[in-house]
Amino acid sequence: MGRNDMPRVIATILDSGACWFVARLVLTFVFWGAGIGHLVDFKVSVAEMKAHGLEPAALMNILLVVTLLLGSLLILLDRWLWLGCGILSGFLVVAIVLAHHFWTMAEPERTIHFRVATEHISLIGGFMALAIAGRLRDLRR
Repeated sequence: MGRNDMPRVIATILDSGACWFVARLVLTFVFWGAGIGHLVDFKVSVAEMKAHGLEPAALMNILLVVTLLLGSLLILLDRWLWLGCGILSGFLVVAIVLAHHFWTMAEPERTIHFRVATEHISLIGGFMALAIAGRLRDLRR
C-alpha cells in the first residue's frame, strides 16, 4: 500500500451513497436547523432582524428562511449542489459583514465575533470542497 492509499473498507465507505448523504446532512445541519428555527419562532427572529437594523424585519426574516432552507435542500437533494453551496456560502459572507463585523467592535465582542467569522470562513471552505466532490462524483457516473 502506497502512502496515499487508504484501506479498502474506508474507500468503500467513502464511495457509498449513504456516506455521501450523511456528509451533506452534517455540513448543512446548522443551516436547515436555523432555517426551521427562524420559521417556527418567527416573532423572535423578526426581533433579531430589527436588532441588527435589517428592515423591513419580517421580509428580511422570510428571505433568511428561504435562503437557509433552499440552499440546504439543493445540497441534501444533490440537485444543483454547486448552487446550494454558493447560496449558503454567500449567506455566510453577508452574515460576517452584517452581524459579525468584528473589525468595528471593542473587546470582548471583537474576539467573539472574530471567532464566529473564522468559523464561517471554514464552512465556506467546506462548501467549496463539497462542490468539488459533487463535480467529481458526477464525472464518475
